[in-house]
Order: sequence, then C-alpha cells, then structure tokens
Amino acid sequence: MADVRAMAPEGRYGRSGAADARTDRRLKIIGLVLGVLLLGFVAWAGVSYIGEQKVSGELTGFQVVSDEQIDVNLAVRKPADTDGVCTVRAQAEDGLEVGRADFRFDESGDSAHRTVTLRTTGRATSAELMGCSQAPADAG
Repeated sequence: MADVRAMAPEGRYGRSGAADARTDRRLKIIGLVLGVLLLGFVAWAGVSYIGEQKVSGELTGFQVVSDEQIDVNLAVRKPADTDGVCTVRAQAEDGLEVGRADFRFDESGDSAHRTVTLRTTGRATSAELMGCSQAPADAG
C-alpha cells in the first residue's frame, strides 16, 4: 500500500514534515531557555538567602534547673567583627511558652559556645532556639 501523504498535495492534509520539525525545534529551544532561567533563579535565591545569614546558631543542649530557670547551651557562628543576638524560648509540658529572651554574643572571635540562663514563669520541659541575627548597633 502506498503512503497517502506522499501522494497527497503539499499542505492539503495538515502540516508538512518540515513544519513539524521547525515547531519541535522551536519548542525545544523555548524549553531549554525556560529551564536555564529557572535554574538561574534557584541559584540566585539560594545564594542571596545564604549571603544574608551572617549570624547562625545551634542549640546544643539544655538543662532544667528549677521551676523558674533553664540553662541553655548555644553555639553561635558569626563574622569576627559582628555582634550577634539569639532568641531562645522555653516551653512547658503542655506546649505553652513559659520564657523567652534575647542573648547577645559580642565575643571577638568568629564563634562562641556559651551556656545562658533563661528565667521562666513555670517549669520548662524544653528549650528552642528561635533564631539568630546581627545585633543592632548601639545608639550611644
């Protein structure tokens, strides 16, 4: 049996094979450009997010001392010429917040590991590092 497209006049029953190839090539180029743009955006977002994080911290442990106090071990990484502030909160067994405080890290080095004492309004069962950031400049 003969190929019907070969016998039909050009363009009579749809597009020709050359038009299909051009469309396929055009779609591949558009897909490649969009893929490169998406990859570039993801890379830019990641770098800008990491670049903004000058001060970071990690809660390495805690110990409940009494119904009004919990000691929290913090490890902080920061540039040597930057002071950092970390916010810590304590929670009771039922999940209610029983204490929250900001602790300043003004050591001259690029890292610090310190135990801080957080006063609480009730017995804490856990401590959580809410986040660390660059300390605001003193106005004096």
